Amino acid sequence: SWEKTVDCYSPGQGLMPASFKVKTMEFDDKKTGEVLDPDFGESAIGRVAPVDSGLWWIILLRAYGKLTGDYTLQEKLEVQTGLQMIINLCLSDGFDMFPSLLVTDGSCMIDRRMGIHGHPLEIQALFYSALRSAREMVVMNDESKNLVGEINNRLSALSFHIREYYWLDMRKVNEIYRYKTEEYSLDATNKFNIYPEQIPMWLMDWIPEEGGYLIGNLQPAHMDFRFFMLGNLWSIVSSLGTPKQNKSVLNLIESKWDDLVGDMPLKICYPALEAEEWRLITGSDPKNT
Repeated sequence: SWEKTVDCYSPGQGLMPASFKVKTMEFDDKKTGEVLDPDFGESAIGRVAPVDSGLWWIILLRAYGKLTGDYTLQEKLEVQTGLQMIINLCLSDGFDMFPSLLVTDGSCMIDRRMGIHGHPLEIQALFYSALRSAREMVVMNDESKNLVGEINNRLSALSFHIREYYWLDMRKVNEIYRYKTEEYSLDATNKFNIYPEQIPMWLMDWIPEEGGYLIGNLQPAHMDFRFFMLGNLWSIVSSLGTPKQNKSVLNLIESKWDDLVGDMPLKICYPALEAEEWRLITGSDPKNT
């Protein structure tokens, strides 16, 4: 973000705007012209900075290079600077103890509160894909050597974390049912202190024997069992899931076609929230109905 601040607070360098406003400006020679005014969250409804736009930008930059064979764009100094800024912002140290990316609610998907704050699957899949893309595009020199090393470390930790802890099938559900809670040790099986009572009623009948999926979110003492379409599909595209997991996700989509597709294009998530739960989680935002 250029020099803009929100209430005297400067956001991290490397933020990518999610939207632009066309403004008419008067230049020195009295001529007027249209310029793009980027929004980094300062004008957004809810003042939420976008987390996903920078990740999409890296992915699209890599796709453009591969499809056209034109690598001159990604090698430009300003593009390399932007690339490294976004990755440094995502890899910066914080309080978080997991390799997944911590984000606020409303910073991705439909920019509306959906109760997906923490470590939503969609952002982890995009993050993994962006890291892989960035690794291919960063121009190697003495300065970027450390960055590539950090990317490699994060990729292996992130893929293990998602494949191991986000994956859900009948075997994993049965495992959760037998979890012991309040385990304070390095070799605890229930690392996130999940209580078996959290498993929703609809889940047991819904998961087919040959299918499985990556859950929407994982936080201490909380598993979001909702099925998020984009996160699961992008995990397949970017090879975040194992080949067996990818096949299981596609099996589940085929088996539950009526629930996930029905009469209209793919549902963002399943099941939909209803009544009081919808009101509490979305903040009664009517655009989420």
